[in-house]
Amino acid sequence: MIYYITPTYPRPEQIPELTRLGHTLMHVPRIHWIIADDQSLCSTNVLNLLRRTGLPFTHISSPKPYVYKGTNFPRGVSNRRAALVWLRENVREGVMYFGDDDNTVDLQLFDEIRRTKKVSMFPVGLIGDYGISAPIIKDGKVVAFFDSWPGSRTFPVDMAGFAVNIEFLTPTATMPYSAGHEEDKFLMSLGIKLDDIEPLADNCSKVLVWHTKTVKFKKPNLKIDIERISKLPKYEDFANLLKETSRLGMAGIFSKNGSKTFIIKDRKTFEPLSLLPTLV
Repeated sequence: MIYYITPTYPRPEQIPELTRLGHTLMHVPRIHWIIADDQSLCSTNVLNLLRRTGLPFTHISSPKPYVYKGTNFPRGVSNRRAALVWLRENVREGVMYFGDDDNTVDLQLFDEIRRTKKVSMFPVGLIGDYGISAPIIKDGKVVAFFDSWPGSRTFPVDMAGFAVNIEFLTPTATMPYSAGHEEDKFLMSLGIKLDDIEPLADNCSKVLVWHTKTVKFKKPNLKIDIERISKLPKYEDFANLLKETSRLGMAGIFSKNGSKTFIIKDRKTFEPLSLLPTLV
């Protein structure tokens, strides 16, 4: 069994990215998706998505400690730590993998990491100034690393660039709140050495996972009286769409504040949405 650990947090891109990832995981046999939610309560939107995939899943509330609330860093640490605790308490065998919600994964990677005996490593594309982060292999062994940010790290790798056999997940294994050193310190906490690392992806010569990043979407605030539109029977579907847009965090919709909205007709006609139902 592969335990796929995904940290996530609320933002307009969250559900689209999890939808994309979920449809990849739906093609993978024997996988358990662990979603660690950076909120005090698990998101209903995320839970509904997980149920629709039909995948075995665990949904964990894992908010960032208050001391880090005002910063972007370190990201995903509380989420991954919560997932590690869950694994220790509930799982005895299998392979764990940290897969962020903005990653793109080739299905071949799952076949490869399933063979992990201790710790396996492989290249990750679209990383840093080199465009790639990867171990360097000599005679089938990891001897060095190719990564644009050394950072005084023993294991300069990306979070998506390794998998761990759960039997090798020691009680001391943890991840620090140290921006840029999360991967390195976690791997060091396992007590591994270079000789322990199993190179995958044809001796780390192929890329099977990419750190794709969705462009950040600036959430707009719209001035729309949804309650009024909801009372118009002929526009019930449109009202439901507006509610869905708000529920998924793609736009804020307010009756008294926000940008004015328009309906487009006949290519050149722009009429205020507030004039419904006289427009169409």
